[in-house]
Amino acid sequence: MAEEPNGKWLNYLALTTVILAVCATLSTFKGAGYSTRSVLSQTLAANQWAYYQAKSIKSYLYEIQKEALELELKKDQIKGAKSFKEEYEKKIDLYAQKIKKYEGEKAETSKEAKRLETLRDDAQRHSGIFGIAVIFLQIAILLSSIAALMKKKVVWVIGMGAGVVGLVYFVNGFLLFF
Repeated sequence: MAEEPNGKWLNYLALTTVILAVCATLSTFKGAGYSTRSVLSQTLAANQWAYYQAKSIKSYLYEIQKEALELELKKDQIKGAKSFKEEYEKKIDLYAQKIKKYEGEKAETSKEAKRLETLRDDAQRHSGIFGIAVIFLQIAILLSSIAALMKKKVVWVIGMGAGVVGLVYFVNGFLLFF
């Protein structure tokens, strides 16, 4: 392959290098944005799970109190002692309502935590793909720079191959088509 020192391909080399550099920069920014979103979603999900645990503890405390009152009521009825049956039953019903309330809140909290984990996972996928795009785009830029210095078209063509792979990953970072 004959190399022309001032060949037209050098203009294309410069143009493609600029395009690859812009895409690499955008990949870096988008990857960082998705990485930040991933960390934020993980933190929010962890907070939701902590809230879930707090609700579980509260619910469990009411279950223990309810069971204690039920046993106390049975004991008084067996002994034939003066019964506070109505008061016990009111407390037992109140605790049962609180338990039901906390169970409902736990279900909502769990659903939200799982939603946030899904957002985290999605952001991690985007971020990882943009990271791969940056690698291939940087390799392409490096090879283009070497081709320009050495005036070797074949090195530029190899660089463009890496650039195409980087561009495919760049587009995939947005669309997640593979």
